[in-house]
Amino acid sequence: MRWCPGSFLHLLRCVLPRCCSRRGRSRLPLCLRELKSYTQVLAQSLFFNSLTDSDVVFDSVFEPVLWTVDYVTRWFGTVFVYLVVVLTSSIVLIAYVVLLPLILNTYSPMWIAWHVCYGHWNLVMIAFHYYKAAKTSPGYPPTEKNDIPFVSVCKKCILPKPARTHHCGICNRCILKMDHHCPWLNNCVGHFNHRYFFSFCLFMTLGCVYCSISGRNLFLEAYNALETNYQTPAPPYTYKDRMIHKSIIYMWVLTSTVGVALGALTAWHAILISRGETSIERHINAKETKRLATWGRVYKNPFYYGKLNNWRIFLGVEKQSHWVTRVLLPSGHSPRGDGMTWDIFPLKKDLIPV
Repeated sequence: MRWCPGSFLHLLRCVLPRCCSRRGRSRLPLCLRELKSYTQVLAQSLFFNSLTDSDVVFDSVFEPVLWTVDYVTRWFGTVFVYLVVVLTSSIVLIAYVVLLPLILNTYSPMWIAWHVCYGHWNLVMIAFHYYKAAKTSPGYPPTEKNDIPFVSVCKKCILPKPARTHHCGICNRCILKMDHHCPWLNNCVGHFNHRYFFSFCLFMTLGCVYCSISGRNLFLEAYNALETNYQTPAPPYTYKDRMIHKSIIYMWVLTSTVGVALGALTAWHAILISRGETSIERHINAKETKRLATWGRVYKNPFYYGKLNNWRIFLGVEKQSHWVTRVLLPSGHSPRGDGMTWDIFPLKKDLIPV
């Protein structure tokens, strides 16, 4: 047999590209190879079919950015929780060490009783609802096979999603009746802890407003005492007096700022509760309203039961006494329903008669 040059050249053409590709691949680190492969898949997905639009391109291009934001938020969640605890504790410490002695020495017995009772009630409500909102599971759909009706399949969990369920990229799982992921709680706000979250925001806002209004005169006195006047000599304040003045200024500025910001957030969530919506559903309903309007149709929220009944369902009020025992006092009762099946309109009567 004679060696055929054509066969040899054909063998070289088949072997050399594979060897070179293997050598080139071995030179790159694993992370760079994965990044290269992901970039190629991403570029191909942008021209996958005719259904690709600007939203798909935007989501695909910014997917790494969203992953980074989710990772940072997940890591900073514990830091934010400690920050809430430290700032709240500092205000409570100032109230006990600085304000309480002033109240006992200057106010009448009626005003003393009012401040002591209201202040401690507000503090208990804040601490209780924050702990419950952070520690209570928002609710997750079952992962095993079941007969519960669902509206779609999660493209990330590859599991059926019941109505009002959405996927949280930070928790990396689906949440029942998801409202949003709160970094200050390091937890998602969902079906089973939505009431705790709203109550915490409400009572924290009331506490900040209470501190701002009741400490306004003390703040003005402390600010005037620390203000420098070059025409007259500074008053002979001791180190303790200066620390008291700075503490009062710190308390008033912090509570006023948080009261305004958190008050706006609380008002927004109150509007959503009155409409029978969550933060995510607000955007979905707005898109559906706009889409059906182009067809000359009117979109109605299927989970709107009337403003008063929406609040009754949200707060778990089933009889008149519950407005006190479940709203004005700490209560760990569960919300109505399991978060996987929902009653929809039209409704001719209240779901919870009161």
